Amino acid sequence: MPTYEATLFDPPAPLAQVILRDPQNAEQLAAAPMLLDSGADVTLIPTETANHLNLLAEANSQYELIGFDGSRMVATAVQLEMIFLNKIFRGRFLLIDQAWGILGRDILNLVTLSLDGPNQFWGEHPSG
Repeated sequence: MPTYEATLFDPPAPLAQVILRDPQNAEQLAAAPMLLDSGADVTLIPTETANHLNLLAEANSQYELIGFDGSRMVATAVQLEMIFLNKIFRGRFLLIDQAWGILGRDILNLVTLSLDGPNQFWGEHPSG
């Protein structure tokens, strides 16, 4: 089970390393850091990652994001594939300007996870 990230977050938080892939040419980034955030409606990808994969933002696609503190920003979208827990998620993802992305409920609601806060481990919970 992966451990919580204590360097970037205080208190420590669950951070996944996912694979991000360009659906057009299969170029991929093997270790994109993504915060597991059940409070986020959607998944957000670091702009730097999209640039590394040479993904182009969709023309005329802008989305307003509102943070938990009421702050507002405008984000653009890219098409990509994300591999998380050996599952492939394909679709449109929004870009943000920070070093790590955010795995939101649009993805988290499709997997069963176990968060062990006291021991600072997280992982896929066996279904059944």
